[in-house]
Amino acid sequence: MDSDENARRKEEWLERMKREGKLTRNPTEDHKFGLKVLQNTTRREILISLGSERKSYEEIKEKFNLNDSMANFHLNMLEDALYIEKIEEEGKVFYASTPRGEGYVENVEMKK
Repeated sequence: MDSDENARRKEEWLERMKREGKLTRNPTEDHKFGLKVLQNTTRREILISLGSERKSYEEIKEKFNLNDSMANFHLNMLEDALYIEKIEEEGKVFYASTPRGEGYVENVEMKK
């Protein structure tokens, strides 16, 4: 994906988040919440593992050896912080990184 396409995708995502009322925290609170979410190793590893592809709920549970309760807890935290999004297709649930999640992986995790 080239930089123009990335910029367009990010702008479209931001507009959709605004329309859906998901960008309601002030920036300071948003950053605090994001830091809290990513302090957990499992959540960081889930985000990194998604990369630029999507994974099913079952794949994530299996890869990280999580029961339903823990999988839901971690995925909901990542989704609430807008690092991932849930996609439902044909009765199956998938998760994919958002531009925010991809930015974190690219700018923080890959630079370690």
